[in-house]
Amino acid sequence: MNTKPPVIYNLDDLPRPPARMIGLLLLLVPLLVLLWTSFYTVEAESEGVVLRFGKYLKTVEPGLHFKIPLGVDDVTVLPTRRQLKLEFGFYTPGYADPRQASNFQKEERSMVTGDLNAALVEWVVQYRIDEPRNYLFEVRNPSQTLRDLSEAAMREMIGDRTVDEVITIGRQDIEISVLARLQELSKRYQLGLRIDQVQLKNVNPPSEVQASFNEVNRAQQDRENAINIANGDYNEAVPRARGQADQAIRGAEGYRFKRVNEAEGDVALFNAMFAEYVKAPEITRSRIYLETMGEVIPQLGPKIIIDDSMRQLLPILPLGQTPGVTR
Repeated sequence: MNTKPPVIYNLDDLPRPPARMIGLLLLLVPLLVLLWTSFYTVEAESEGVVLRFGKYLKTVEPGLHFKIPLGVDDVTVLPTRRQLKLEFGFYTPGYADPRQASNFQKEERSMVTGDLNAALVEWVVQYRIDEPRNYLFEVRNPSQTLRDLSEAAMREMIGDRTVDEVITIGRQDIEISVLARLQELSKRYQLGLRIDQVQLKNVNPPSEVQASFNEVNRAQQDRENAINIANGDYNEAVPRARGQADQAIRGAEGYRFKRVNEAEGDVALFNAMFAEYVKAPEITRSRIYLETMGEVIPQLGPKIIIDDSMRQLLPILPLGQTPGVTR
């Protein structure tokens, strides 16, 4: 196999660039570096904090800005218009913010309630960077400080309540109390943060007693269900009974008014007749007799009324066998 011998070049034989070009390159490179480091861009959801020789100078809005290069001005960009959050006792897979979760989820969610029961509490704190200057210079690590304050506030509120309150009816009150506490502490320590919301995610008893708590919850739900059914029956039966009672009372009052009016009418009629009777007793007695007989006789049917002295009304009408004959 034939191989060609390597070609050897002498560096002295290569063409050399002129000295002017080398000087131009030495001049352009620093200029390009200075130009490249003399401007910066702040994203739309952020603000830039400008430091000059390490001292705070100003806070700039989003956009393109210029600075003094060579380390004179230094810019720290903070996401002041973005909603940030801290997760306690759990973490969301794929989170981008390294401050969002810690490596001690088990320790964070393990708490003791006021009645000395254990509970597993998971919660989220949502916040924003409100004052960039305080966020950078007043506290060494504001995000970690907020995490420590959040855990302390939550343990304080959980320790003041029973396990039933923590798991069932006291969740909203705990969220409001922890939020107010964190807002107070953030302002006191000048963290430069605004706490927007505290939300309890999962509150459960330890796995060893989970079954017993589930039985208690089911019993409470059955109790509430029975109470609701009883209240429904009460709300159905009581109005019906009250309606029937009101109807009976109104019927009785109507009957009372009718009887009273009839009695008053009879009394008025009797008084009127008595007044006439006092004026003319015989005439009034006769008139009353005739009026009464006029009402009674038509109801007797076909009758023949004769005197005892009459023995025979007609020859063809035997009095002893004639029906409807009154002596």
